[in-house]
Amino acid sequence: MKNLKSIFAIALISIAFVSCSSDDDAPAPVNEEEIITTLTATLTTAGSTITLTSQDLDGDGPDAPVINVSSPLVSNTTYTGSLDLLNETENPAESITEEIEEEDDEHQFFFSSGLVSTTYADMDEDGNPVGLLFTVTTTDAGTGNLTITLRHEPAKSAEGVSNGDITNAGGETDISVTFPITVQ
Repeated sequence: MKNLKSIFAIALISIAFVSCSSDDDAPAPVNEEEIITTLTATLTTAGSTITLTSQDLDGDGPDAPVINVSSPLVSNTTYTGSLDLLNETENPAESITEEIEEEDDEHQFFFSSGLVSTTYADMDEDGNPVGLLFTVTTTDAGTGNLTITLRHEPAKSAEGVSNGDITNAGGETDISVTFPITVQ
């Protein structure tokens, strides 16, 4: 009887030990944020091309980003825009644009300016805006800023987000760049 109790106790402990094991649990996948060192916005209209570039090779380091706007925009004009993003800490440089295209449901660009208006020209598979392609429309001459912000995992269904309102977007900012622009 004593042997039977010992065998039963060992069996019970073995079952408890095996059933509590977490060996079958798969670890949660890690989706690291993108490293973006360079953002280039290309604006084209009627044979004219304007580039807005921000390059920050040291990230959060002591050096400020190098921002360049190739020329002023023309008043009362609509430009077709596209964005290209790179991680130049890799050799060769890694295209972050390709990652955003592949994960377009998890990304959205937001455009903010008191001088020009923007409209989305590309959508994800759910019909929500992405912003790699867009239009910029100028009105009267003036100077101001154009801020381009990329959000990772925004709440695309939140009020106003589909119209480019970053206020309710949530998510994490991958990059935000303010370009000084002139409309002539």
